[in-house]
Parts: sequence; structure tokens; C-alpha cells
Amino acid sequence: MIKRICIGATLVAAGAIVGWAGSAGSAPSALPAQVAVPSGRVLDLSYPYNERTIFWPTAKTFTLEKVAEGETEAGYFYAANNFSAAEHGGTHLDAPVHFARGGDTAEKVSLRRLIGRAEVVDVSRAARNDRDYRITRADFITHERRHGRIPRRAIVLLRTGFGAFWPDRERYLGTAELGAQAVPKLHFPGLHPNGARWLVRERDVRAVGLDTASIDYGQSTLFESHRVLAAAGVPIFENVANLQRVPTEGAIVIALPMKIEGGSGGPSRMMAIVPRR
Repeated sequence: MIKRICIGATLVAAGAIVGWAGSAGSAPSALPAQVAVPSGRVLDLSYPYNERTIFWPTAKTFTLEKVAEGETEAGYFYAANNFSAAEHGGTHLDAPVHFARGGDTAEKVSLRRLIGRAEVVDVSRAARNDRDYRITRADFITHERRHGRIPRRAIVLLRTGFGAFWPDRERYLGTAELGAQAVPKLHFPGLHPNGARWLVRERDVRAVGLDTASIDYGQSTLFESHRVLAAAGVPIFENVANLQRVPTEGAIVIALPMKIEGGSGGPSRMMAIVPRR
């Protein structure tokens, strides 16, 4: 309890950010004159996009096409590129429509869902012993016995430890193969459907993220946790980087996915602000 009280000022500041985010679509006159931003250490929770970025085995990977780079005839330097990739690769957003008919598309996900206090649930020991581990309701209850109740409307981040394997496809995914034949060979941890239901019903979470390629474990064929969260309008962040550096509580997460109109997700730049104690 003392620990939670000590971070109260930071969480108040976070509330100011979220309140502002909720009005970000309003007319400029509706914006507050000043926005409180918490101070602290800023952590990058996203991976760069390049030829090694991990995508689902059946998805189009990232390509960068150089259009121009060098001095122009007018004497100034100019560089530009084209890029292409599937929506769901690298650190990215799963918008609710990804697994829920009529769910929010990428551009409709509220900024209120993308900014908030983080609660990191560490299951790395269990995941180290079982690549197919699924995080259950019991794991969250155990976490709360040790760290206190997960706050309502938190962004819950699941730390499996698999981020240590990035960008080694075989170690991260369980296979380095590409194509449909690779999908049955995927082995990595994820969220059990009963854990997803508990987060939605009992803790009314703002968003959920983790450091693997999918919120459902690698061997899933029904993608039930995706479906539970999507049906509740909860955005998902996958391939989140550097979770080992984010404390259990106290950090503020900001996720800024590409605003693709009609998109089922998209690349996301994520960060955590960790308050100085």
C-alpha cells in the first residue's frame, strides 16, 4: 500500500494525460491550456522495422525501397523511401476488429485505450519451463497476492521473458520456417481464455500487451483470447520490447500505432515512462 501511495503523484499526472487524450479529437478550443506530463526515465518498448523484424509465418514481411538519397541538383541533401509490410508484425496493435465483427478499426481505437498506468505480470519462470505456457486467472490472483490489486483500467503487460530471443525467429516463435506449414510448429506462451475473461470482467482493463508474437499461445487454433478481448473492445499490443526493464507498477505506457483507416492493426511506437523514486 505504501508503494502505491508513493506513486500517487505520477498516476495523477497520468490521469491528466489520459483526460487530455480523450479530448484529442475535439476542437482546439476544447484542449486544456497545460498538460501535465509525468517526469521519469523513458523506455522504448518497440522494435525497429528491418529485414529481421519478426512477422507471422504467413504474413508479408517488412521491405524498404530506397527512392532517393543524396545531393540534389539544387545543392541540398534529400532522402526518401517506400515501405511495405503486413499490419501484424514487429511491435504492433491488434485493433478489436481483428477478431470481432464490427469492432473498432485502427483509426477508431480511442486514445484513452492507448495511454495509461501499466501493471506488469511476470510469468517468465513458468514460460521458461514450458514454451506453451498459458497465463491463467490463477496467475493474476497470485500476482495480486504479492503486489496488490491490479488497478481498474490498467494496461496489463505480460512478461514471459521471450523478448530475450528477439530477433531469432526459431527461438522466439519455435520455428524459423515460413508459410502455412510453419504455423503448426509455433511454440510460445500466451494468455489463457480464462485469464482474458478475468481481465475484462474483473479488472476492466484498458489494454493488454505481451512480449510474444500473439496474445494466444503458439499452438492456438481458435484464438480465443483474441476473441474475448476484441469482443470487449480491448486493444492488444504484441511483440512488446524491453518488458524486463518495466517495473511491476508505477510506469505510464503510451502506445502510438499507425492510424490506418479501416485497418485491423498496425505498427506501433510504444514507450513507458518510469518515475524516479
